[in-house]
Amino acid sequence: MTYTTTPQRPIGSGFGARSTTQDVLRGVDLAGRLAVVTGGYVGLGLETTRALVGAGARVVVPARRREAAEQAVGGLDGVEVDEMDLADLDSVRRFADRFLASGRDIDILVNNAGIMACPETRVGPDGWEAQFATNHLGHFALANALWAPLARGGARVVELTSRGHHLSDIRWNDLHFTADPYDKWAAYGQSKTANVLFAVQLDALGRESGVRAFAVHPGAILTELVRHTPHDEQVAMGWIDEDGNVSERFKTPEQGASTQVWAATSTDLKGMGGVYCEDADIASPAGEDDPEWQGVRGYALDPAQAARLWDLSAELTGVNAF
Repeated sequence: MTYTTTPQRPIGSGFGARSTTQDVLRGVDLAGRLAVVTGGYVGLGLETTRALVGAGARVVVPARRREAAEQAVGGLDGVEVDEMDLADLDSVRRFADRFLASGRDIDILVNNAGIMACPETRVGPDGWEAQFATNHLGHFALANALWAPLARGGARVVELTSRGHHLSDIRWNDLHFTADPYDKWAAYGQSKTANVLFAVQLDALGRESGVRAFAVHPGAILTELVRHTPHDEQVAMGWIDEDGNVSERFKTPEQGASTQVWAATSTDLKGMGGVYCEDADIASPAGEDDPEWQGVRGYALDPAQAARLWDLSAELTGVNAF
């Protein structure tokens, strides 16, 4: 079932699972463009920053670990680092205020930072579950706080999600695992479904201002994101063998970052938005009970769910540009 105005089906981009950021940016000139990349100093975020700067863009990297970020991107011309912790809404607001004071427009926002399968962690004064708070609510607050420069720039907003959204729909009656026992993978899956729904609704609200949004599954890549997954669990899931050798099905970081860079820059996506992408193309809808978790589940594209989540997120964060 298709819920979006842009059909949820591949467009024949010419790229694939092993395409790199260099491949998707060949011939693309981003001179004069400004991008904001959360977590743009490690893993896929660092590859995204490198790729965008290499194509001529200027990149702002808001980072929870500012010193580490400055060390990682300090040698790249055209990159500036600021401080921001997505799990702390006051920190998000302070970063947004500093950016707004600069008077600049934003052409690209890549909501890349995130956490995965962490032990039960509560953040903020209301004790929010950390994965939902960091992966979704922090980015929701950021995009709304930065709405004016996004609208002036007619920006592309790229929301990093995951095939993990197959693990859970939104747990409307127990978002923060206060009734049910905490399940780290269900919590991760819920946050990734929220990322897709956020892109769907932001695209619906923003398209009249020229702002389009895309949800992106980068593929399977071993980055710092897996830091909370023990070695034995990684072996059991087939990510690595007993000696730590990475499965051949995993992408390199440069391959993994290609889809978010493609979604942020491709002229083939002009006039499109509100869809889920993987392997540097728009993905197909998921089949029923697909054991390979290919494509995107219908509940993650449902516009009624997207609008409901938007309203709830605005209530929780106290931020709503619309």
